[in-house]
Amino acid sequence: QVQLVESGGGLVQTGGSLRLSCVTSGRTVSGYTMGWFRQAPGKGRLFVAAISSNDITYYTDSVKGRFTISRDNAKNTVFLQMNSLVPEDTAVYYCAADFTGDGSYYYIDWGYDYWGQGTQVTVSS
Repeated sequence: QVQLVESGGGLVQTGGSLRLSCVTSGRTVSGYTMGWFRQAPGKGRLFVAAISSNDITYYTDSVKGRFTISRDNAKNTVFLQMNSLVPEDTAVYYCAADFTGDGSYYYIDWGYDYWGQGTQVTVSS
Protein backbone atom coordinates (compact mmCIF):
# COMPACT_ATOMS: atom_id res chain seq x y z
CA GLN A 1 0.00 0.00 0.00
CA VAL A 2 1.43 3.34 -1.05
CA GLN A 3 1.34 6.17 1.46
CA LEU A 4 2.63 9.72 1.31
CA VAL A 5 2.91 11.63 4.56
CA GLU A 6 3.73 15.33 4.62
CA SER A 7 5.15 17.22 7.55
CA GLY A 8 6.88 20.50 8.30
CA GLY A 9 4.05 22.94 7.91
CA GLY A 10 3.29 25.63 10.45
CA LEU A 11 2.91 29.32 11.15
CA VAL A 12 5.69 31.64 10.06
CA GLN A 13 6.10 35.39 9.60
CA THR A 14 6.60 37.08 6.26
CA GLY A 15 10.17 36.51 5.12
CA GLY A 16 10.53 33.31 7.08
CA SER A 17 11.32 29.79 5.92
CA LEU A 18 9.86 26.32 6.22
CA ARG A 19 10.96 22.93 4.96
CA LEU A 20 8.26 20.48 4.02
CA SER A 21 8.95 16.76 3.91
CA CYS A 22 7.05 13.99 2.15
CA VAL A 23 7.91 10.49 3.30
CA THR A 24 6.73 7.76 0.95
CA SER A 25 6.15 4.14 1.90
CA GLY A 26 5.16 1.19 -0.24
CA ARG A 27 7.02 2.46 -3.29
CA THR A 28 10.40 4.03 -3.94
CA VAL A 29 10.47 7.66 -5.08
CA SER A 30 13.64 7.08 -7.06
CA GLY A 31 13.04 7.31 -10.81
CA TYR A 32 9.55 8.81 -10.55
CA THR A 33 8.13 12.29 -10.86
CA MET A 34 7.14 13.80 -7.54
CA GLY A 35 5.30 17.06 -7.07
CA TRP A 36 4.04 19.60 -4.59
CA PHE A 37 0.68 21.36 -4.95
CA ARG A 38 -1.11 23.83 -2.73
CA GLN A 39 -4.69 24.78 -2.09
CA ALA A 40 -5.71 28.08 -0.56
CA PRO A 41 -9.18 28.58 0.94
CA GLY A 42 -11.82 28.82 -1.77
CA LYS A 43 -9.36 27.96 -4.54
CA GLY A 44 -8.37 24.90 -6.48
CA ARG A 45 -5.31 22.75 -6.01
CA LEU A 46 -2.46 24.42 -7.88
CA PHE A 47 0.96 23.28 -8.99
CA VAL A 48 3.95 24.50 -6.98
CA ALA A 49 6.96 22.38 -7.91
CA ALA A 50 7.97 19.03 -9.33
CA ILE A 51 11.08 16.91 -9.69
CA SER A 52 11.20 14.58 -12.65
CA SER A 53 12.43 11.00 -12.86
CA ASN A 54 15.88 12.29 -13.88
CA ASP A 55 15.84 15.08 -11.28
CA ILE A 56 14.90 18.00 -13.50
CA THR A 57 13.02 20.54 -11.40
CA TYR A 58 10.04 22.68 -12.34
CA TYR A 59 8.40 25.57 -10.50
CA THR A 60 5.40 27.78 -10.85
CA ASP A 61 6.48 31.35 -11.59
CA SER A 62 5.45 32.78 -8.24
CA VAL A 63 7.87 30.57 -6.27
CA LYS A 64 10.88 30.55 -8.59
CA GLY A 65 13.98 31.66 -6.72
CA ARG A 66 12.29 31.14 -3.35
CA PHE A 67 11.34 27.43 -3.25
CA THR A 68 13.51 24.40 -3.92
CA ILE A 69 12.31 20.86 -4.47
CA SER A 70 14.67 17.95 -3.84
CA ARG A 71 14.63 14.29 -3.01
CA ASP A 72 16.61 11.89 -0.82
CA ASN A 73 16.24 8.45 -2.37
CA ALA A 74 17.85 6.70 0.58
CA LYS A 75 15.15 8.13 2.85
CA ASN A 76 12.40 7.83 0.24
CA THR A 77 11.61 11.45 0.94
CA VAL A 78 10.89 14.54 -1.13
CA PHE A 79 11.46 18.01 0.29
CA LEU A 80 10.21 21.49 -0.43
CA GLN A 81 12.43 24.20 0.99
CA MET A 82 10.45 27.44 1.14
CA ASN A 83 12.26 30.72 1.73
CA SER A 84 11.16 34.36 1.71
CA LEU A 85 7.60 33.33 2.45
CA VAL A 86 4.77 35.79 1.88
CA PRO A 87 1.12 35.70 2.97
CA GLU A 88 0.11 34.61 -0.54
CA ASP A 89 1.92 31.32 0.11
CA THR A 90 -0.63 30.45 2.79
CA ALA A 91 -2.30 27.18 1.82
CA VAL A 92 -2.51 23.48 2.48
CA TYR A 93 0.46 21.89 0.75
CA TYR A 94 0.13 18.43 -0.78
CA CYS A 95 2.76 15.99 -1.92
CA ALA A 96 1.98 13.88 -4.98
CA ALA A 97 3.55 10.95 -6.81
CA ASP A 98 3.33 9.86 -10.43
CA PHE A 99 4.11 6.14 -10.26
CA THR A 100 2.32 5.07 -13.44
CA GLY A 101 2.85 7.84 -15.96
CA ASP A 102 5.89 9.36 -17.64
CA GLY A 103 5.75 12.64 -15.76
CA SER A 104 4.63 14.66 -18.77
CA TYR A 105 1.76 16.22 -16.85
CA TYR A 106 3.77 17.23 -13.80
CA TYR A 107 1.95 20.58 -13.65
CA ILE A 108 -1.59 19.18 -13.39
CA ASP A 109 -3.16 17.43 -10.42
CA TRP A 110 -4.59 14.59 -12.50
CA GLY A 111 -1.07 13.77 -13.68
CA TYR A 112 -0.43 12.14 -10.29
CA ASP A 113 -1.63 8.84 -8.84
CA TYR A 114 -1.07 9.22 -5.12
CA TRP A 115 -1.49 12.09 -2.70
CA GLY A 116 -0.64 12.87 0.86
CA GLN A 117 -3.09 14.27 3.37
CA GLY A 118 -1.63 17.77 3.23
CA THR A 119 0.13 20.07 5.67
CA GLN A 120 -0.98 23.61 6.53
CA VAL A 121 1.36 26.50 5.87
CA THR A 122 0.31 29.88 7.23
CA VAL A 123 2.34 33.04 6.61
CA SER A 124 1.44 36.04 8.75
CA SER A 125 1.99 39.61 7.61
